[in-house]
Amino acid sequence: MEFRIVAERICGDIVLSDDHGGALKKWRKIFKLTQSEVARRLKVTPSVISDYESSKRRPGVNFVKRFVETLIEADAERGYEVLSKYSFFFETTSIIDLAEYNKPVNFLDFCKVIEAERVNNYEKTVNGHTIIDSIKAIIEMNAFDFYRLYGLTTERALIFTKVSSGRSPLVAIRVSALKPAVAVLHGIKAKDVDEIAKKIAEVEKLPLLVTTLPVDDVVSRLRGEFA
Repeated sequence: MEFRIVAERICGDIVLSDDHGGALKKWRKIFKLTQSEVARRLKVTPSVISDYESSKRRPGVNFVKRFVETLIEADAERGYEVLSKYSFFFETTSIIDLAEYNKPVNFLDFCKVIEAERVNNYEKTVNGHTIIDSIKAIIEMNAFDFYRLYGLTTERALIFTKVSSGRSPLVAIRVSALKPAVAVLHGIKAKDVDEIAKKIAEVEKLPLLVTTLPVDDVVSRLRGEFA
C-alpha cells in the first residue's frame, strides 16, 4: 500500500473533522498507542497530547503531519499490524469508522450509548462496529468489498448513514453470505423504515435499530465506551 495515501487519508480526516481532538484520539486508538507513547515519540509531555485530544489546543498542520507520521512509524515497528488488517479502511472513503471492541458489548448497552430506537425485538452481543456512508458505498463498492466491511469479526454492528428508508442496506445484507450482529440505520425514525427492510430483518433474525444521533457523536461515544 502507498503509505502517502494512508497519511493523507488520516490527515484529511483530522483536519476536516468538526472535533479535531476526537479525531486525534480515534486514530491513536486505531493504531493502539497510549498518550504516553505518542508523547514520547513526539518528544512532548503526555499532558500536551491530552490537551489536543480534549480540544484545549487546536492542532496545526505541522503537528498533524508529525502525529500521523508517528502512527505509521510505530505500526511499521510492529510489522504493520494495523495497516495490514485495515488496508481497505484507508483505501475507501465510504467507511467513516471501523473499530473492534475491548470485550463483547451487551446489546442494550450498545443501544443506550448511541440513543438507538429498536425496530424489532431481536438482540445480539456486539464485538465491533463499521460505520458506512451508504451513498458512497453504492457508488464505490462491489460484492467483494462488502465482505471487507466486517473487519476482524462478523459479530459487529453495521451502521449505515445517509439512508432514506433502509431498504438498500438490508437488501445488501440479505444477499450477502456474511451477516452482521446488528444493523443500524442512521438519520431516520423507526416509523420511516421501509416495510421490506423490516421483513428482511425478521427473516434474518437480525436486530434492527435506528438512531438520529450525529455521526461524530456516534463515533466518539462508541469508541469512548467500548473500543
